Amino acid sequence: MPKDFTDGQREVQAQADSLRLADQMAEKAVHASIRESDRLFIEARDMFFLATVDADGRANCSYKGGSPGFVKVLDEETIAFPIYDGNGMFMTAGSIVDNGEVGLLFIDFEGQSRMRLNGTASLHSSDDLLSEYPEAQFIVKVKAREVFVNCPRYIHKLELVERSVFVPEAGTKTPIADWKLRMIDAGSGDLLSSKDHTLPE
Repeated sequence: MPKDFTDGQREVQAQADSLRLADQMAEKAVHASIRESDRLFIEARDMFFLATVDADGRANCSYKGGSPGFVKVLDEETIAFPIYDGNGMFMTAGSIVDNGEVGLLFIDFEGQSRMRLNGTASLHSSDDLLSEYPEAQFIVKVKAREVFVNCPRYIHKLELVERSVFVPEAGTKTPIADWKLRMIDAGSGDLLSSKDHTLPE
């Protein structure tokens, strides 16, 4: 099987009478390499959800958004994406340094399909890919361990209205979020984060 189930997973599968189904799914749906169809799906997405685990074993889930193609498939086992300016806590990035275990969930809400990619991540503060992402602070590279399409039955059909104006674009001045403007230090007038940004005119 491409996937080794844990004792807990096996216990629940047995309770649900889904051992044979789980084995078939693991054999037929789960693969370790990123196929061409996977690449096309991943690189068409403008968002995904990212789960990490910190040094204390605590899970954290975050949303990552960008322009379509901001997640790049580098080869058959590696993807990369940027870490943009956030709230300064770097819980996701820090957990990647702590542990490296990640789970990514890509969803096409309009097409009602989804894909999961689990693997080991590394954080890079100096990488050639940084030049391809304006204002990116880090690059994350993930070596895939499991890639598989999930059942789409419960995906709600949603339609894109507008992409975020805060996604950095080359040649465009990125606005500062209102909540960051409210975090200006009253004493110095300096932003408490994002030294690379300037106040809007």
